Amino acid sequence: MNDKNKQPVGPEECAMSGKIDYDELRKLIGLLEEKGLSVFELEIEGLKVKIGRNAPQPAPSAIAPPGGLAAGPAAPHESAAAAEARALAIEVAKGHRMITSPMVGTFYRAPDPASPPFVDIGDVVKKGQTLCIIEAMKLMNEIEADVDGTVVEIYGENAKPVEYGQKLFAILPLS
Repeated sequence: MNDKNKQPVGPEECAMSGKIDYDELRKLIGLLEEKGLSVFELEIEGLKVKIGRNAPQPAPSAIAPPGGLAAGPAAPHESAAAAEARALAIEVAKGHRMITSPMVGTFYRAPDPASPPFVDIGDVVKKGQTLCIIEAMKLMNEIEADVDGTVVEIYGENAKPVEYGQKLFAILPLS
């Protein structure tokens, strides 16, 4: 990844939240590279994000409709990777911290089937608090919150497989 390929995002472009979290921007860039996209552009209510990289063959760009935040169905020309990048950008624009899967495995919301889930939507969590478990190669890996905040979305389905980088939780950080 070349620093010259990163497009600076100034405060004037971030009217919704006042800033873009650097870690979330890095995740978008990583998703762009991982999925082989050459450019990603998003404009939502005054927030503009355009990420590009040098690629041998240009891939189709994903452009969100300028009228709202709803991710909606992917456009016919939009790949699944572009739709995922667009959805992640929308969550970032809302100010949410995305917790993604650090590995391939099976997602579990509770320590065992008889126990309640670690967290539910609306729960306030502390940095380091366990959110879920991902089982990979018979090892149980606890996934923890990386910020204090409120759980606003749970994307993982209990006992279902997850992929590396897949969205698991959206947390609205406490200010």
